[in-house]
Amino acid sequence: MLPAMVLAAGLGTRLRPLTFELPKPMVPLLDRPAMAHTVDLLQRHGVERIVANLHYFPDTIRDYFGDELTYVEEAELLGTAGGVRNAKDFFGDESFLVLSGDALTDLDVAALVARHEASGGVATLCVRKVSDTSEYGVVLTDDDGRITGFQEKPDQAEALSDLANCGMYVFSPEIFDYFPDTEFVDWAEDVFPTLLANDVPFHVYEMDEYWNDVGALDELRNGTFDALSGALRLEALPDAGPEAIMVGPGSSLDAASLVEGPLWVGRNVTIGEGVRLQGPLVLGDGVTVGEGAAIKRSIVLPGTEIQAHTILIEAITGSTGIVDSLRPRAETRVPTS
Repeated sequence: MLPAMVLAAGLGTRLRPLTFELPKPMVPLLDRPAMAHTVDLLQRHGVERIVANLHYFPDTIRDYFGDELTYVEEAELLGTAGGVRNAKDFFGDESFLVLSGDALTDLDVAALVARHEASGGVATLCVRKVSDTSEYGVVLTDDDGRITGFQEKPDQAEALSDLANCGMYVFSPEIFDYFPDTEFVDWAEDVFPTLLANDVPFHVYEMDEYWNDVGALDELRNGTFDALSGALRLEALPDAGPEAIMVGPGSSLDAASLVEGPLWVGRNVTIGEGVRLQGPLVLGDGVTVGEGAAIKRSIVLPGTEIQAHTILIEAITGSTGIVDSLRPRAETRVPTS
């Protein structure tokens, strides 16, 4: 299998305050950081050589993965394509995969590579049909899947395609011939327009598999809940399903008065008497839930303590308080008698 690069240098500003202390790819998603699911996917498809670019909290990523990955650091951010060029020596003369470290997908990596080899182009972009084009960069193609143009987040009425660019690619080594002579290089702004201007063939792989990312808090919530329900198939979650209740080692739900799935409970979670838990719901490793608390449709990050008689609905919460909520008063204290 081809070598791969996992993009992990971004600042993750849309995930703040989680990313004040963590790089975006290391935001927890169930039992491990989001990026670990991407690495698992690649390794499951036989990818043995993986490089990651680092910039923001680089030691956090390096300490977690150790010598499982190779690393290239960026003193200054080099852009979505510039960071890949910075790892050019790692790829040698081979074609290579590029995936985002915050991607959530069960992509058929082998099928993507086969499409690239069959098309004979310099690049193959993963695309997926979407109902709302205003949230994505969309890709225009001919009948053979050769790329003919792009639109950036067009309104539905003006969209010429419903194929969203998923940010997952295969490139032939010749791709670097079309880079500008600048340190900062972006695929969408610099490289892809150059390919079009020079009539260089590159193509799409239209995927049917799941694809999302954790680039923002809403996406983190949606991706996590999709993993719980089984809509996103993760190697780490073989028992997922709409009613699944998954409990980690050292944890017990015996004291709870109500438990409704889908629910994922991490390791060493403490549940007080009379707690009500309604899914989709995630309780991370080391969470403590005080007696009489009620939690519904939420993500409780590892190490968080939920006080007794708290009500938490449709929120993401951590040790420093509520990170994000779909309701104006997602956490309130219920007086005890």
